Amino acid sequence: MHGNQALRFFRANATLIALVVLTVALALADPTFPTARNLSNVARQVTIVGIIGVGMTMVILIAGIDLSVGSVVGVAAVVVTLLMQYGLAAWIAVPVTLLIVGGLVGFWNGFWIAHYRIPPFIITLGMLTIGRGVALSLSSGSSVPVADPSFAFLGSAYIPPALTLVLLAIAALAGLYAIAKTWRESRTAGLPLFERDLPGMIAAAVGLLLAAYVFGTSDGLPVPVAIFVVIAALAIFVLGHTRFGRRLYALGGNEEAARLSGINIYATKIIVYVTVSLLSALSGILLASRLNGASPNLGNMFELDAIAAVVIGGTSLAGGSGTIGGTIIGALIIGVLNNGMSLLGVSSFYQLIIKGLIISLAVWFDVLQKKNWKN
Repeated sequence: MHGNQALRFFRANATLIALVVLTVALALADPTFPTARNLSNVARQVTIVGIIGVGMTMVILIAGIDLSVGSVVGVAAVVVTLLMQYGLAAWIAVPVTLLIVGGLVGFWNGFWIAHYRIPPFIITLGMLTIGRGVALSLSSGSSVPVADPSFAFLGSAYIPPALTLVLLAIAALAGLYAIAKTWRESRTAGLPLFERDLPGMIAAAVGLLLAAYVFGTSDGLPVPVAIFVVIAALAIFVLGHTRFGRRLYALGGNEEAARLSGINIYATKIIVYVTVSLLSALSGILLASRLNGASPNLGNMFELDAIAAVVIGGTSLAGGSGTIGGTIIGALIIGVLNNGMSLLGVSSFYQLIIKGLIISLAVWFDVLQKKNWKN
């Protein structure tokens, strides 16, 4: 019995265990890896893929896919920098870019997929090519510099260490309140206390302590990381505590049953594809801000990393199963792996091979999980 419980525990927390093992191994292999400054850089690198991954999780939950996210990153980066060159202030150029690029691309993809039931793979593959061509055309194939100095705040600024520690303390208090509320509800319902949620609670506590070390002893919390945390928290709330989130799981589990139960399939798919495009456009804006310019090739292969983060995080490609928390862990695994391999001098060619193998193993593990569940 204890053996079965241990097996279930490892299956349920495989990605979290893999992240811990990978982090410890890299810390032992290279002493510069666990330094606060390096871990802060890892967090910044994870942000871009993580934000896209949040939207990609919703897409894959409804058994869809979006291959255009990398091109949307490139188009958004070019558009926002061009708008500033044409005289728009950064605080105007950013929302306009989100609306024009993220909104229109997402609606285009969602319309064809929802209304005409064209496979998402085909439509988004077409948009991948269209988007890259638009970025190259608008920029004439060259880099576009940033004209508004205030734009750098989004991608390069830091929240001061003291204020960062205050925010982390508030997050810890909010977590304690959530735990107390869960405890009361579990006791009232006569359910086992924290049996299922305990690993997640421990991971959150360790994450807060690690964040205090990394951001409290370095330059502070990077603004892009703060934006990512807010987006992830909102997505976790939406998927776990709203009717819309339940619709996504129902739609991914069985579309026909979801339709018969009264769920508006058309509107739900439109919203999901607009959401992932908006988040991809935001990632492009943050990347352009951090680099202080835009290139039409920005975002190349980002769709691979986003899908990898989602799949590694345990979201089923068949739809109907997955969490934002899992995607965050998946994005951290990719970020830690990329950073560690770079520190160890692993060739970028081999890095691609390793990431491809990890995706294959993650999908294989998902298939095994389904077979075990059926049996």
